[in-house]
Amino acid sequence: MNKNVYSIVLTDNVIRAVDAEAYRRGTNRSNLINQILAEQLSCVTPEMRMREIINSAETLLHRELLLMQQNSPSVLMLRTALQYKYRPTINYRVELEREPDTYLGRLKVQIRTQNMLLTECFNLFFREVALAEEAAFLKKGIRGYNAALSTDCFTRKLLNDPRLNDEEKGGIIGEYLNMLNDAVRKYFSAPDELQYVISRYNAEFSAFIKENVI
Repeated sequence: MNKNVYSIVLTDNVIRAVDAEAYRRGTNRSNLINQILAEQLSCVTPEMRMREIINSAETLLHRELLLMQQNSPSVLMLRTALQYKYRPTINYRVELEREPDTYLGRLKVQIRTQNMLLTECFNLFFREVALAEEAAFLKKGIRGYNAALSTDCFTRKLLNDPRLNDEEKGGIIGEYLNMLNDAVRKYFSAPDELQYVISRYNAEFSAFIKENVI
């Protein structure tokens, strides 16, 4: 969506109110004014499209995934507690693209712990997840799977299906997060059963992408 520069004259009290609201929403003055005008004139903005996707994803999330405070319409942040000593947590962050092409956005999964053994378990699990997901996509003839794993963080890009509307895309994201988080929780409750959990996840993910691309 193209943007151009226009000059408008606003009173000081309006600008103060706009700036305060923009700060509250985690955006800037220009974006907020654009959103307000678009809503009043029934125009669709990237922010409105992203908000629709995020809202649709939220409605499908299992109760184990707890919503975290977020101010941006392009971001969905979640947390889950693991059934493991010290009750460590894993955070999920979905960041959407304003103008998606091949990718709708990206998913970032990060563990919050000082326990090196737990970090190693996290890395081992998501290394297997990445291999299983890429293999499932290749079997379906889909290329473009993009994932990376660092010490305590797994990141992958979310593939975009232009045939779907925003509500459908959000629903697919929500279902995918539920499926992934269920596997995460099963693994950390029984780390010795990694291959069993991954084989189950591989079967579920392969069945899932027969109807969906994510």
